[in-house]
Amino acid sequence: MKTNQIVKIALQVGFFTAWSRASEMAAEALRSPIPGSILGLLALFALLELKIVKLSWIELGADWLVAQMLLFFVPATVGIVRYKPLIVQSGAEILATILLSTAIVMSVAGLAGERAGKARRGKAAS
Repeated sequence: MKTNQIVKIALQVGFFTAWSRASEMAAEALRSPIPGSILGLLALFALLELKIVKLSWIELGADWLVAQMLLFFVPATVGIVRYKPLIVQSGAEILATILLSTAIVMSVAGLAGERAGKARRGKAAS
């Protein structure tokens, strides 16, 4: 990886960090029932759709963060070990909830992907 690319990734990750903090502060200031992280995602999505923010400005940092996502979940996964009695007592219910919610998320994501693909093909045909 080139030094120039590393600098771009670092700057873009810094942007995401600042954006996250700013959206949390905005949610607090507005006393919003919607969490700042969600407000930030919606605002960034709107800026991307309106072409105010170009995807190329944030793409490398976003790709790097997604690639590192597993690392962010390791502490939570390791922390489960502390709750062995709960897992022994309610493990079946927890597993059923995880499997059901995963199936729902996968289904909704698949349907949304299909719709987006059809819409994109429809625009390309026009």
